[in-house]
Amino acid sequence: MSGFIQTLKNIWSLKELREKILFTLGMILVYRFATYISLPGINLAEVGDLLEHYQNQGGNNQGGVLLGLLSSFTGGAFAHASIMALGIMPYISASIIVQLMGMAVPYLQKLQKDGESGRNTLNQITRWLTIAVCLVQAPSYLTTITQVFLPYSQFSQAYYVHPESIMFWLPSIVILIAGSVFAMWMGEKITDKGIGNGISILIMVGIISRFPEAFMQEFVTQTGSGGAGTIMIFLEVIFWLLVILLAIVLSVAVRKVPIQYVSRAQARGGNARNLMQGARQWIPLKVNAAGVMPIIFAQALMFVPGLLTKVDESNAFFASFQNVFSWQYNVLFGLLIIIFTFFYTAITIPVNQMADDLKRNGGLIPKVRPGKETADYLDDILSKLTLPGSIFLAIFAVLPALVYGWLVQTQNFALFFGGTSLLIMVGVVLDTVQQINTYLLNHHYDGLMQSKISRTSNFE
Repeated sequence: MSGFIQTLKNIWSLKELREKILFTLGMILVYRFATYISLPGINLAEVGDLLEHYQNQGGNNQGGVLLGLLSSFTGGAFAHASIMALGIMPYISASIIVQLMGMAVPYLQKLQKDGESGRNTLNQITRWLTIAVCLVQAPSYLTTITQVFLPYSQFSQAYYVHPESIMFWLPSIVILIAGSVFAMWMGEKITDKGIGNGISILIMVGIISRFPEAFMQEFVTQTGSGGAGTIMIFLEVIFWLLVILLAIVLSVAVRKVPIQYVSRAQARGGNARNLMQGARQWIPLKVNAAGVMPIIFAQALMFVPGLLTKVDESNAFFASFQNVFSWQYNVLFGLLIIIFTFFYTAITIPVNQMADDLKRNGGLIPKVRPGKETADYLDDILSKLTLPGSIFLAIFAVLPALVYGWLVQTQNFALFFGGTSLLIMVGVVLDTVQQINTYLLNHHYDGLMQSKISRTSNFE
């Protein structure tokens, strides 16, 4: 405990790190505050939580669970008819589209190879595409509110203006788009001036905000009549901690590829001969190199049927894809995760560039020739690592459907046993902690260099 307190003191003592953490917390506070600001045409004081109201009115439970999962990604903004109801998901959808198009469109492929200027252009394209996605999702969301949650014929007191009026639709669409763009801007600012990946942090904050409510629902259910009692709550917590431990192991597991750097050093003395000296190091190839991005990408695509299409609920096949605990939903979800894991790993780890950098810097892998053979060797290892990594990632993603019913009794709490929620939280926390540790190590390294320079000056 004393070591943890000392670490907190070290973090607080670094001005730059302290300012980054405070900036991140400030942006999170603004984001959470905005999720409780409702659209100007809706009187939520008469309704409260839209999802609870919908289910209390006898709404479809399968669709309610899917919409509840979407609401967790937006920190409850979806259920509060908030100005941030679309959240950061349009930006995620736009990123998916741009990266998929990058495999087929030569112009985008060229931008991916143009370094910093190309990335800036791609980011600008993604921002404009985010607005285009919002133009589709905003009317879909308003249709969901006015036709599913709050039909005007039954809940006229929930509206300040008629929901079919242009005075309701036009301002609401503009505000929803502005809210999503504002969330995108906050995520980018957190990445630039704060700690961690801003987009992932905003998603994680939304997920964590729903955890206390979900745990209390499970506690009441298990300790109430017909429940298994507090012993089951204890077992659930133990199993949940075990799942977190396995998720951490999956996130940090690496395969170390040994490399050797050869340098020349001129011998001292009268001779001018060269001595070959080798320094051994290694390349860390992660088992889950894609992190949480395949989960986010796959989840964004799984929301499309519920947001952009009007599913015929009498059709059991289509209705099953609105139930996040159905086997049809989870099989498709797992396959998408495996596909996106390979895809994202391939575009984020350029083995050809790694091989060229090794050759340029005098590095080599023992028993492997520099150049193309090194690139093929790294690609082969990466493929063998990505396959089991993607399968384990998919298993974690569908784990809530496996534990629901026999271990966990409430759907909301089951979503935290693996699945998107847990993997995103673990991945974001580990990434943020790693960045903090990097700042601390750099601080100590700078201190050592300064003390060495000081000692050298005193000696002279």
